[in-house]
Amino acid sequence: METLRTPDSRFENLPDYAFRPSYVDIDGIRMHYVDEGTRDGDVVLLLHGEPSWSYLYRSMIPPLKLAGLRVIAPDLIGFGKSDKPTRKSDYSYIAHVNWMTQFIETLDLRGITLFCQDWGSLIGLRVAAENEQRFARIAVGNGGLPTGDQEMPKAFRMWRAFARFSPWFPIGKIIQSGTITDLSNDVIAAYDAPFPSSKHKAGARAFPMLVPTTPNDPASEANRAAWKKFSEWQKPFLTTFSNRDPITRGGELPWQESVPGARNREHVKIKNAGHFLQEDKGPELADILIAFVKGDR
Repeated sequence: METLRTPDSRFENLPDYAFRPSYVDIDGIRMHYVDEGTRDGDVVLLLHGEPSWSYLYRSMIPPLKLAGLRVIAPDLIGFGKSDKPTRKSDYSYIAHVNWMTQFIETLDLRGITLFCQDWGSLIGLRVAAENEQRFARIAVGNGGLPTGDQEMPKAFRMWRAFARFSPWFPIGKIIQSGTITDLSNDVIAAYDAPFPSSKHKAGARAFPMLVPTTPNDPASEANRAAWKKFSEWQKPFLTTFSNRDPITRGGELPWQESVPGARNREHVKIKNAGHFLQEDKGPELADILIAFVKGDR
């Protein structure tokens, strides 16, 4: 497998992202992660989605750390400071699940509070369902676990066609299109930083095509098994969806109705936030997670 590594110079002087980098080897691929806070603090695992990277969590990491938590925000393989396989065929749903499983096993993470959004949810929820003993609680914001048995929204179908066919794939501007906040040019450039060429974007291009959209998708059966696991999930489960995301709007309801650990819980609807709610309402979301870990939600 041919991989590319974004030069470190691309990540110099990014706004509000001065975290010390950490790396781990996963199947010969270097994977980057942020690891902030005390080693004996409760672990909060923040999983980003498409086409972002751990920069998305820059306003959430400091308050979570200040609350005494150990905050871990990896860059998925193909994103951020992690190595990037150069062919779209190098990426698959199961590969990402396996890479993330190896990541948490290598770091021996336990008692995990998972927060996941977008593709972070497709990956993180599978990993949690298949490794329940390592997870203490789950919060999902603007994400899901499709099996291909549901009709996908028009906004997703349009996005998938754009990712597949458009010769122009501007990462920073794509993030801007999924936020309510007007991002500065420096922030947009920070989202572009990991992707200096089209070859670096193979993973970002591949992701929309890997979402299960038909009942016989290669990932469908495993995702159905994960849903069955969540139908018996007694641990705390919280939804924190935003009110202005055309792709995942209403996606919190199946979790609230199906997961025992989600029933009779004070779920959150975050107002005036788009698909990337971490960008629009990061500090508010961090406060919600702090309360969740402390048992106040």
